[in-house]
Amino acid sequence: MPASVPAGTRLELSRAKIIPGQEAEAEAWMRMLNDRLDEAVATLPAERAPLQASFLHREADGSLWLYHLSFVSEERPDYEPHMTDIDRAHASFGARVKMPGWEELRPVLMLTPDHIRDALVRWAETGRQ
Repeated sequence: MPASVPAGTRLELSRAKIIPGQEAEAEAWMRMLNDRLDEAVATLPAERAPLQASFLHREADGSLWLYHLSFVSEERPDYEPHMTDIDRAHASFGARVKMPGWEELRPVLMLTPDHIRDALVRWAETGRQ
């Protein structure tokens, strides 16, 4: 991690290609997560992730990619990712919609005001405010 990322945490940006022909299903996946936002947010303490964000991007060649940004603790507890209904629905969409695996982009800089950085680190360490 670059020096600008607080010790004990990770800033991650990953991307996965959407399977050709599954573009509408990728949109439905993100709609499902937005529609079930309270359930999705409720998984964050166990994941020790104060920030997660996803983006869809269409490349010049027409391929669609899902990008996922997260800020997490390096000391994440063992999180069973398929323990809740929302986790199972999320994993099911992922298996149908995206190519297996993720490409990891290398972080080089993280800028945050001190009070926000402190709140992010506290949540990453404890899973709460």
